[in-house]
Amino acid sequence: MNQSNETGSDTLLGKLVIERGLATSDDIQSCVQLQREVSLESSVAGESETPNQRSLAQVMVDEGIVTQKQIDRIRPEVEEQSGKRQIPGYQILERLGAGAMATVYKARQLSLDRMVAVKVLPRKHTNNEDFVRRFFAEGKAAAKLNHPNIVGAIDVGQAGETYYFVMEYVEGRSVFEDIQDKGPYSESDAIKLAIDVAKALEHAHKAGFIHRDVKPKNIMLTNDDIAKLADMGLARAVSDREAAEAEAGKAFGTPYYISPEQIKGDVNVDKRADIYSLGCTLYHMVTGRVPFDGPNPSAVMRKHLNTDLTPVDHINHNLTKGLAEIIEVCMAKSRKQRYDSAGDLLQDLQAVQKGETPPLAHKLFDLSQLSALNHSGGAMEIVTLPQPEPLIESPLFWVAAIGWSAVVLLLVVLIVTLAGN
Repeated sequence: MNQSNETGSDTLLGKLVIERGLATSDDIQSCVQLQREVSLESSVAGESETPNQRSLAQVMVDEGIVTQKQIDRIRPEVEEQSGKRQIPGYQILERLGAGAMATVYKARQLSLDRMVAVKVLPRKHTNNEDFVRRFFAEGKAAAKLNHPNIVGAIDVGQAGETYYFVMEYVEGRSVFEDIQDKGPYSESDAIKLAIDVAKALEHAHKAGFIHRDVKPKNIMLTNDDIAKLADMGLARAVSDREAAEAEAGKAFGTPYYISPEQIKGDVNVDKRADIYSLGCTLYHMVTGRVPFDGPNPSAVMRKHLNTDLTPVDHINHNLTKGLAEIIEVCMAKSRKQRYDSAGDLLQDLQAVQKGETPPLAHKLFDLSQLSALNHSGGAMEIVTLPQPEPLIESPLFWVAAIGWSAVVLLLVVLIVTLAGN
């Protein structure tokens, strides 16, 4: 490793040690100073040791600031983050966030001198063919979508052992961050953003893709409050039967926002799963809490399957009945009772935005209510009345018929007798 890379790794190591609370910034500065002094002494003495040959890690261990085990636990992350600075054509500037599947960095695309976001697959997953396949599938899926409400794809590739996906950099924040910082959205703001996401889903679905992980963290907001759907990491072509069958029985998605059919690992998951997740997201936006919560992911997912939803207007009394109906139709446990398409959902969202009743949700909501009447004791009961017996099968019919026939016959005989006289 050359001197500049060694210095960069030391700087990153010191930063991570401070972030984890293992040492103070003063401790690190003292070790850096000691490192320089020792190197300078070696140089003056005529030794061949270069100024940075003794690493900061070794100095911190020798000085008792950290233990070797602590350094060993941090070192893989140092190597990973420093390695990301070697992606050709991009200058990594800072880390934006990290999850189980990837780390995202802010970077400068040197050829066009613009800011981009670079998603990098963690080193621990680079030998896993399934993770690598899904990582590249995300880039390819995003590249086929071109819409103002979807974060755009720029490049996907591999540099050594580093797998990276370059995408549009959104200067702003996520819906999740907004909820955390400011609390629930107003109905008007929530509907505006939901309309943006519904447009994004409509575009993706028409292109043959389902997102499968719509949630507040995956909705980015520009400084102009335009929503952009991000992270196609779980996206799958609806026509990809092989992938669907390979994933059968596995629950892909985020527990707080996952659809019942995804939980059950159904093979034929379709666009209505995204509509369910957007309903969950909208629920979280206007109430400040997730639709179903629990002590662990399994408990949360069981509630998606079996627990009745508490209507949003029972939590936030400032919400209209129209929005409550939209969310309940989106989150119907049976996808047959949800919107058929994002376009249908969009139609209802735009109606409520205008202060009107959502035509589709209102109709679907009323029908679902009729199918469950009298379960809570407060609704009318549907009574099945006995059907009237067909007239021709009634005994009275035949008695009357015989009687009238006799009368007619008697009249005919009487008329004939009188005519003969």
